[in-house]
Amino acid sequence: MLFTETEIVGAQVIDPTPHADDRGRFMRAWCLQEFEEHGIHFVPVQANLGLNVRKGTVRGMHFQIEPALEAKLVRCTQGAMFDVVLDLRSTSPSFGKWYGAELTAANGRMLYLPEGCAHGYQTLADGTEMYYMASEIYTPDAANGVRFDDPAFGIQWPLQITSISVQDRGWPLVQR
Repeated sequence: MLFTETEIVGAQVIDPTPHADDRGRFMRAWCLQEFEEHGIHFVPVQANLGLNVRKGTVRGMHFQIEPALEAKLVRCTQGAMFDVVLDLRSTSPSFGKWYGAELTAANGRMLYLPEGCAHGYQTLADGTEMYYMASEIYTPDAANGVRFDDPAFGIQWPLQITSISVQDRGWPLVQR
């Protein structure tokens, strides 16, 4: 796997190094040793799948607060998506900044999001499926979010938004 740091402290894009032949391809999706060698201390305890029917769907920006902070490793297993990490750690040099990466089933790329960061994505194709592993069990009392369109962050979604939940439209704007 190839690890590339982003502008968000601790967030990394991880590209697979597939082995391909006439049968298809094989690639590693996660390896504790490789992650540790790149300074990522990530032990997943839960895995989640999301299927999105329409291109342009936005989900997020979600995170969990203490005592259930979670890191995530996100990949696209079908279709394509624009995946976003938003740094909400007030002591971080990249606080308030965001980074987006195109994850597709074809490129196998992953995005690692450290604890204290919000996560969201927009589908770039109909029938997009995403899969992510989390370092913490989903905890409803710790679930939180910020608005996908909060001007304090200025996230630039690549497409017109075709679908978003009432909950994601209703997260509060951040006062900075």
